Amino acid sequence: MDKIVRAWVDGWVVSRGAAPPVIEPWGCSVDVGHPEHVSRHVLGATNEAVEEATVRKVADAVTGAGVWLKVFAEPSTVEPWLGQGWWIDPQPGCLMSVPLTAVPPAATPDGYRLRTWSRGGVTRVLVTAPDGSWAARAQIAVTGATAVVDQVETAPEHRRRGLGRLVVGTVTRAAVEQGATTGVLAGTPDGRALYESLGWHMEAPLTSAKFTGGA
Repeated sequence: MDKIVRAWVDGWVVSRGAAPPVIEPWGCSVDVGHPEHVSRHVLGATNEAVEEATVRKVADAVTGAGVWLKVFAEPSTVEPWLGQGWWIDPQPGCLMSVPLTAVPPAATPDGYRLRTWSRGGVTRVLVTAPDGSWAARAQIAVTGATAVVDQVETAPEHRRRGLGRLVVGTVTRAAVEQGATTGVLAGTPDGRALYESLGWHMEAPLTSAKFTGGA
């Protein structure tokens, strides 16, 4: 399995409280436990190393609704390999990484409040608006030398105020303090520009597909 993929899986299961990954010849399976996300199959290859036969084999073995498939290749490449009953996320993701270094804390915008806490191996950051409502969040799970950034989100009405940069910087600084040297995440198209501005680089595209059980 590609080492960045394995690092992402190991951190993601800690971040989300999922079951430990079960290693397979093609990658790994993870039990998640939600009705719409029962489990996920993560293929271990990336980019040109992703093989059609492997994707078809793993996808064809899925029979239950709510099982997800994560493939590190372009959706236009993966979609023809999937059979009936698969829904593909229209927003393709990307696997990204960055060398982690200590950075000075960013200033919290006037009126906003930043809170940070850690529990169960996960550090979480919450930013609330001047009226106390939710504005932004992020979390990070450290697994040895690698830290996985997860659940980065900013409320639409609070975007373009530096909150995304603030929460990502805060969690990565916490990871550095815990000894992590490499950051990994699976980002969205909207988040990619933010991460690239912070020095992250793309390792591979990410196709997310869910088996619906229908034709």
